[in-house]
Amino acid sequence: MTKQAFLSRLEKGLSGLPREEAAARAAFYSEIIDDRMEEGLSEEDAVAGVGPVDKIVAQIIEETPFSTLAKQKIRPKRPMSAWEIILLILGSPLWLSLLIALFAVVLAVFAVIWTVVLVFWIVDLVLFCGFLGGAAGGVLLLAGSSGFAGLALFGAGIVLTGLSLLLFFVCRAVTLFAAFLTRKIALMFKMLFV
Repeated sequence: MTKQAFLSRLEKGLSGLPREEAAARAAFYSEIIDDRMEEGLSEEDAVAGVGPVDKIVAQIIEETPFSTLAKQKIRPKRPMSAWEIILLILGSPLWLSLLIALFAVVLAVFAVIWTVVLVFWIVDLVLFCGFLGGAAGGVLLLAGSSGFAGLALFGAGIVLTGLSLLLFFVCRAVTLFAAFLTRKIALMFKMLFV
């Protein structure tokens, strides 16, 4: 791909950003390509070394605050006429309720994802507390007259410790996956405004 084709695809992908910011990003990548070409790379190799345009656009959108994207998308390109304002006001019960419902659904998805993560961690904590209770109860029963029951309770505490350790790694993986999923959903939502 040529430098000009790369920059035009980049500017097209960043069309949801303010013009000044999109131009600054394009100038930044143009300079990177120029520097690589000065180092002796061909134009195609210099462009290929920068990376795929889609990945660069996604990274820039992810780094851009949501408020910047929303302001740029919502800002009218021309002044609104009186009849457009009247239609917006009359249609607000419909579009406003749909917007609130969309926000509630997105918020519910995030709440469900992180509630599942929280439940995993709570179960892990309960298993660890079972170890503490089993060990303490086992020692007390061993010190008393119930040696077999104390040994069984102490053994159950050891088993709960093993389960707690195994579940810790599962909890960690679930938390990392939830964070990854949250970033992806937020990026998809931001891409609606580009």
